[in-house]
This record gives sequence, C-alpha cells and structure tokens, in this order.
Amino acid sequence: MVNFRKYISSVAVLASGFFLAQSTVSTVLYSQAYENQKSSLNLPSPITSVVEKTILSAKELVDINVNTMMADPVLKNATWGFVVYDPKTKKVISSYNENTPLVPASTTKLLTTETAMSMLGENYRWNTQLEYSGSVDESGVLNGNLYIVGSGDPSLGTNKAGAWAYRDIVQDFKEGLSREGIKKVNGDIVIQTALFKGTISRLPENVVWLENNNYYLPAGTTREINPANERLIVKKSAGLSAEKKFFYVSPYNNQMVYADKYEGNGTLTTKLPDAPAYLANTFRTTLVKSGIPVTGKVIPKMTDANPEGRKMVSVYKSPTLADIIFYTNQHSDNGLAEALLKTVGFQNLGDQTTESGRKVVTEHLKNHGFDMLGLNYIDGSGLSRSNNVTPIAQAKFLTSLMDEKFYKTYLNSLPVGGQSGTLKRMFNGLGNGQVFAKTGTLNKVKTLAGYMKTNTGKTLVFSLMVNNYAGSVDMVKKRMEKILEPALDL
Repeated sequence: MVNFRKYISSVAVLASGFFLAQSTVSTVLYSQAYENQKSSLNLPSPITSVVEKTILSAKELVDINVNTMMADPVLKNATWGFVVYDPKTKKVISSYNENTPLVPASTTKLLTTETAMSMLGENYRWNTQLEYSGSVDESGVLNGNLYIVGSGDPSLGTNKAGAWAYRDIVQDFKEGLSREGIKKVNGDIVIQTALFKGTISRLPENVVWLENNNYYLPAGTTREINPANERLIVKKSAGLSAEKKFFYVSPYNNQMVYADKYEGNGTLTTKLPDAPAYLANTFRTTLVKSGIPVTGKVIPKMTDANPEGRKMVSVYKSPTLADIIFYTNQHSDNGLAEALLKTVGFQNLGDQTTESGRKVVTEHLKNHGFDMLGLNYIDGSGLSRSNNVTPIAQAKFLTSLMDEKFYKTYLNSLPVGGQSGTLKRMFNGLGNGQVFAKTGTLNKVKTLAGYMKTNTGKTLVFSLMVNNYAGSVDMVKKRMEKILEPALDL
C-alpha cells in the first residue's frame, strides 16, 4: 500500500513537472511575440499564456484585459468606464465603472444626430429661396427687392455632404433672374433670416480654445465680406508648418481676426459666421460684375411684419438629413452638430437656440427610456467639458436605436474601424470592418461608443470612455483596441 502511494506520488510529481514545463515554454513563447508587438507603444504585459488563452472564454479574456489596464501606467490614474452589452439578452457581458458619469466628448453627437433623425426624418431638407417683390418693366428693370430666404441650412455653400458651393448657388440664382428677364435691380438684396432668434452664437460652456482649431463654430453674423472673393489663395514656396493655426474671435465683437502669418502651400479653411449674408454679398458682387446693376445694399431682416407680395425665382435644396448626419458622424463636424441641435429646437419649440435644442433633446431621450442618471447634456457637439454621461446609458441608448426604422441608415453613418471616418486609423488589424462607432477626443479625453459585429455573427453594443489619462492619445487608442479585441470572439 505504501509502495503504491509512492508510485502515485512519483507519477503526480512527474506529471506536474511536465505540465509546468509546457506552461513555462508557452508563456515564454507568447511573451516574446507579444513584447515584439507592444514595444513601440509600451502596452502592459498580458496575464494569460497561450494555453490559458485557448481555455479561457472570450468574456474572460475581456475581463482579464480590463483588469490588466487598471494597473497600466497610462490608465491607472485615469477615470474611465467600459461596458459591452448584449442587445438581445439585454445583459451586461463585461463592464468597469459603467455607472460612472464621464466626459463623453464627441460621442455626445450620438444623442444629437439620433434625435434629429428621429424627429425630422431621413429625407428632411433645408431650403434657401430667391424671391423678388415689385415688378419688372419692359426694359428688364426690377423695381423692387430681391429676397434670399434661408431656413438655417448648416451645409450652405460648404461642399459638405454633397452641398453646393456658394458660386454654384449664385450661378443658379443668376440664371433664375435671366429667366425672369431681369437686367437691373432697382432695390436691395434682403436676407430674410426670421428663423434665427439671435445673431450671436453662444459658445458652449467650458470650451478650451486650444483644443479646437478652425474646424469649430461660427461666432457672429457677417455684415460685409472683405475681400469679396470666395477664396483667398496664398502662394509661397516654403513648406507648410505642421503647427495648428488659429482664428481668434471675441464673443462680443463680430470680427474674425487671423493673428498669425500663414506660410506654405495648401488651403486654409475656416467657418463663416453667417452663410446667408455671405451668399447675398457674393450674389450682389457677381451680378454687378456680370453687368446686372444693383442700386441697393445687402440688408439683413430678421422679421417682416408687413411682407410684400413676392414671386419665387429659384430654390436651392440642401442634401438630405441622412447625408448631413453621415458627414457629421464620419468627420465629427462640430458646426453641423450644433446646427442640428438648433434645428430640432426650432421645429419643436419655434425657437432656434441652443437652450431650446437642449430641452428638446433631453425630453426626447426621456420619452425613449434613456437612463438620465448621470446625464448632463450641454451642447450638441460634445465640445463642453460639462457634458456627462455613463457608459451603460450610452450602451442602452444604442440598443434602443436598433429598434428604430432608420437604424440601418444611422448605422451606416458611423465610422468603420480601419476603413472610414475618424476610425480609419484604428482597428487596422483585428476588428477591421467590424467596429461601427463614434469617436470622441478632447485634451486628455478619449471615447468610443457604438456597435461591434462579432466573429460569431452577433451584434454587440459597447461604450468606452477614458478621462484624464497619462501619455499620448495614440497610447490610449491602442489600449482601447486591446480591451475590445477579445469581444470580437463573443
């Protein structure tokens, strides 16, 4: 009996030694391969060996990666939250700090653009009309005014989402006058902007100027354009500096000042404060240059208590709302997002202001079962650091969106990992073409929320928000990929 026990003990020792040796070899092989992969980005070392990776489930691997990141130098002092959610079972698969309110940055646009699509419809368009009052005499003189009637088109003249450039709209309007036989305008060009409640766009709260360059927002209303041409071309043989260039605008002064010398080749682009005013000034200049005199001036008019009888000359229609939202989400366009916020405010409350837009969006979210705990919705774009939302609220919101009739259109508007938009440089390996999500970036804030098509054919929802990280944004992006990649096998 004793000899038998000794025999069993010997076999057990040999077996354990054999498996220990195999595990050690596997771990060494995996670690070496992993070290080669992660060396340039200082990624944390894995806990699992190849054998363990084979045995562990995808969920366990996600959890292990999350636990590993807690001790990672880039994230250990950050405030971050994460959730992977199954929209079919309505259950959390994996999570960390999922109920913690965090700064969402541009993932805020998910709430804004979904509300706009839900309330206005995919085929909604903004109209910009050319009309005239008075009469046209036998010699082709219009004794009356021209009216450019806007509806708040956020894409007007920008070429965004297929929108026409100003010169194309002006040419269309000019051809409309020719059809009417108008050879001279004995009157003014009136910009009818009754849709807008005010001329000054308030800046979102807690905006840090250095985080936002010329891809930001208009700050006031343009009365005159100087120079009159649509585009200023700068030619210089020296190379273009990679340093960001800024336009400085005072909130209380309708002047935009470029405060630095622009050197190098390329085109410098900034948003115009008032697109209809620019269109009207360009239209007047073009008419005069082409031999159609305009005796009056460009005059903005907010309201018209006693409107004159008018005749329609031409109407320019914007791209569809679906196209606008596609561009907004793909390029994370702040100006378009804020315009959508104001548009839903006007359509529902008759008041095109940020405050009205916020009321409409938050009420819409409440009515659709959004988890309001921890939500602070300040602006439509996510520029404000006062915006807050929890990862679980984002995930459940994206889940509810899957039941909407416009879900497919909305899903197609999101950047695709490794392929399009702001996700083109993420998920270039694992997850390429499988992650559909909105990104968000502010100084020391990186966020990602959307959908994941797994290797087993499932659609999962996720939200990952990191605030106050250490290191570079590229380091954080690589860690976000590492957290999410095992979920592809769920």
